[in-house]
Amino acid sequence: MKRLVILGGGYGGVRIAERILSPELPDDVSVILVDRMPFHGLKTEYFALAAGTESEKTVRVPFPSDSRLTIRHGEVIKIDLEMNVIEFASGDNLPYDWLVVALGCEDRYHDIPGAEEFTNSIQTLEQTRKTYTAIHNVKPYGQITVVGGGLSGVELASELRESRPDLNIRILDRGDSILSPFPKKLQMYASEWFIQHDVALMSSANVTRIEQGVLYNNDQELHSDAIVWTAGIQANRIARELPVEHDISGRVILNHLHQIPNFTNVYVVGDCASLPFAPSAQLAEAQGEQIASMLKHQMNNLPFPTSLPQLKLKGTLGSLGHKEGFGMMGKLSLVGQMPRIMKSGVLWLYKNHLG
Repeated sequence: MKRLVILGGGYGGVRIAERILSPELPDDVSVILVDRMPFHGLKTEYFALAAGTESEKTVRVPFPSDSRLTIRHGEVIKIDLEMNVIEFASGDNLPYDWLVVALGCEDRYHDIPGAEEFTNSIQTLEQTRKTYTAIHNVKPYGQITVVGGGLSGVELASELRESRPDLNIRILDRGDSILSPFPKKLQMYASEWFIQHDVALMSSANVTRIEQGVLYNNDQELHSDAIVWTAGIQANRIARELPVEHDISGRVILNHLHQIPNFTNVYVVGDCASLPFAPSAQLAEAQGEQIASMLKHQMNNLPFPTSLPQLKLKGTLGSLGHKEGFGMMGKLSLVGQMPRIMKSGVLWLYKNHLG
């Protein structure tokens, strides 16, 4: 029996599992999905869990159920590309014939002293639980600092404002404005929302070091009861340590079929893959669709296409609390209630396996 192993049950890994479990899957191939958790966690919604506006059950989705699929839990410590073997912290090994690396991302701390030790994260469910505890152990009138004014930082801060109106909240961002990759219209709309809701915005920030309860912005001391880090990501350590070519964020350089060039039985999806787009759940799913198709070609000894269609993204939606939001659909900028409603609808569809 041949084995397809999918490392990671995130957006890309789950999409590949769903698409590969089709009539085209050969009878002599088994599919093994490896993840630390017994369910798919909706990572894009972890900000709401940390803020306390959603319960943990709302960010859980069951893994696909199929007699040809085996779910295995464990902590991966290494991938041996030469031997086609995955090594676990328990000492067990798992051989594979085909491999999908879908391990997601980790926080990137930019070599700032104390950043990893003294800040909280929303990258994994375990980290998000700890962040929830840290935030909600802060007494009324305490100070929360969110480092990073991108999509995750903005959604977390806005949701936290609704959850804990008694707290002082500030966002530090190194750019001239929050949401710097977005059009000015969206930047201004979100900035005005925070001003109206008494959230302090500190632009052109330069965090030089962090200590327990204190961060230094341009060497100015800023005291904080809890600090949440949303200031950049990098590929998972396992992917970064593969003996292959990487980009500056540690993502694996791939060929046009999403394979590692010298190991064409290994595919990389999502935040571990070097792609010409910013990492996102939508991107991981779109890439996953193509990888599932390439795996079917490979398993059935069919010729590969000479090229693949360009990955296309439908847009980006973000929330400002439960009632307002912002988004980009092509070149169209959206603000107000409509993008918030649209985001809730997309999430509902995904959770019901229609997305």
